[in-house]
Amino acid sequence: MAENATAVVILAAGQGSRMQSDLPKVLHRLGGAPLVGHALRAARSLEPEQIVVVTGHGSDAVTRAVARLDPEAATVLQAEQLGTGHAVRQAMPVLEGFGGRVIVLYGDTPFIAEDTLAELAAHPSDLVVLGFEAEDPGRYGRLIVNDRGLDRIVEWKDADAATRDIALCNSGVMAIDADLLRALIGRLSNDNAAGEYYLTDLPALARAEGRRCDVVICAEAETLGINTRAELAGAEAAFQARARAALMAQGVTLTDPGSVFLALDTVIGRDAVIGPNVVFGPGVTVESGAEILPFCHLEGCHVSEGATVGPFARLRPGAELGADVHVGNFVEIKNAVLDEGVKVGHLTYLGDAQVGEHTNIGAGTITCNYDGVSKHRTVIGPRAFIGSDTMLVAPVTVGADAMTGSGSTITEDVPDGALAIGRARQATKPGLATRLMAALRAKKEAR
Repeated sequence: MAENATAVVILAAGQGSRMQSDLPKVLHRLGGAPLVGHALRAARSLEPEQIVVVTGHGSDAVTRAVARLDPEAATVLQAEQLGTGHAVRQAMPVLEGFGGRVIVLYGDTPFIAEDTLAELAAHPSDLVVLGFEAEDPGRYGRLIVNDRGLDRIVEWKDADAATRDIALCNSGVMAIDADLLRALIGRLSNDNAAGEYYLTDLPALARAEGRRCDVVICAEAETLGINTRAELAGAEAAFQARARAALMAQGVTLTDPGSVFLALDTVIGRDAVIGPNVVFGPGVTVESGAEILPFCHLEGCHVSEGATVGPFARLRPGAELGADVHVGNFVEIKNAVLDEGVKVGHLTYLGDAQVGEHTNIGAGTITCNYDGVSKHRTVIGPRAFIGSDTMLVAPVTVGADAMTGSGSTITEDVPDGALAIGRARQATKPGLATRLMAALRAKKEAR
């Protein structure tokens, strides 16, 4: 086992009744990711040997989400919610044989900083609790500290008036040596006002064993927990403000920061420019020097250096834009790769497609990729010219240097260098428009 090894237990079993939702609380989204995803991301910053997520209400849905977000994390079920100590006890079989430090996090507390977690992991004391000085201590548990370190934690329900006057509060986050946790977790009692097994009783038990307990203090903002829709909205505002500030500090231009919305995993390179009213869903990477113009929505896509997107464009999952690609207004790209220098100016849908370098896609082009049952792929070679209002009925291939005539419906492959025209021949009827309109007006007047 590595020196200073860590394991993380994330408590995610609560119902979150104040959310007024059928969705488990930890699956509500913040920055485009479930709350538990923020906890998993923080845990991974420690490079732990094991992550265990304790599920309860909505266990199946939470387990599926964890498997998608972090396939290496384990999940265990807390069938009855009998307190935080009882929840951690459910994780202990997964940690059998682990001898490092166990850190307990919460699936609804998304803002614990990586530096704070690192300090907890490296602290020399046997047990360390994360505390904060609360502006309004309210119903938080209080940390009782003396010259020997942390003496005990008192829950608000069990505190007298003098204890409730203490401003140093318990975040619930704890770091404890695994062997000590293993020895003490079964000794927790539910003899308290709530009838629950409190993890917060561990410091007193550890002190009785002659072990050293201490407190690491962080900013109150790091300990923000999410219990209501209003708190979720406040957390979203805080997340966005931090994410925007971090990008600008890294050299990204946000012309109207307050109107740009980012996801937890958004990556934007230096000297990229992001216009107003741009929304980033999960899974977006924008390389250095690219520009996203106003009113665009991006999700699950990659935008290469020098590319421009928008305004009013949508990039859906699987969109891959090469260097110097231009995607213009009212263009939607889905599961399509656009090679270097491709131009898609306006009013176009490209789905399930491969477009070769320096190809021009005319306005109104659609890759007809879905037959009602299955998706089919369109391949367009390099330097092709797709005329405006072309319907490409997949599966179909348009070769290199080929062209399609405007208004064509292309149902067969087009060889390299060929011109394909697939439209009805125009018929012109002299004077018919005038006669037809006169007849229609007469009919209307007769009514």
